[in-house]
Amino acid sequence: MSVATCVPDAAGGLDARDRAIVVATQAGLPLVPDPWDAVGRATGMSGEEVCRRLQAMQARGVIRRVAAVPNHYRLGYVANGMTVWDVDDAEIDRLGREIAALEGVSHCYRRPRHPPRWPYNLFAMLHGHSRAEVEAQAERLRERLGAACRDHRILYSSRILKKTGLRLAEGRERQDTERRA
Repeated sequence: MSVATCVPDAAGGLDARDRAIVVATQAGLPLVPDPWDAVGRATGMSGEEVCRRLQAMQARGVIRRVAAVPNHYRLGYVANGMTVWDVDDAEIDRLGREIAALEGVSHCYRRPRHPPRWPYNLFAMLHGHSRAEVEAQAERLRERLGAACRDHRILYSSRILKKTGLRLAEGRERQDTERRA
């Protein structure tokens, strides 16, 4: 499990307790029955306080989400393809919601076009045990998009990138970083 942060503490107004929670969770939540209690023990708070503070940080936009971050390769999904779609702007919001809800789509979002070289405005990440499986999933997406879709491509992953969110420096290291900024 991971806590994805998106706003630096100076902009997000983190107090010392919020900062302690972010530092304690930035490498992931403990894989235990009650991760909030474990984080609380590590930060000198109750599990209930940790949960309340995480919810408040999420409401303020400091934290985007708390979610599982699977290693698809270790799960056997070795064909990972970002599908990119040129979808009619008048239909993209509705269709994007439909595509995002489909089984097999782990990420789905709208992005700006950069014509003439990049006409794609809808992205959807697909995972499969083979490229043929990903291509079959992409074909189902293509059928769902119908006439609103003008073109698409599948961009396959070529290597595993380390997935991490914002990292906050701890203690003296943090002070040194702030002085240089």
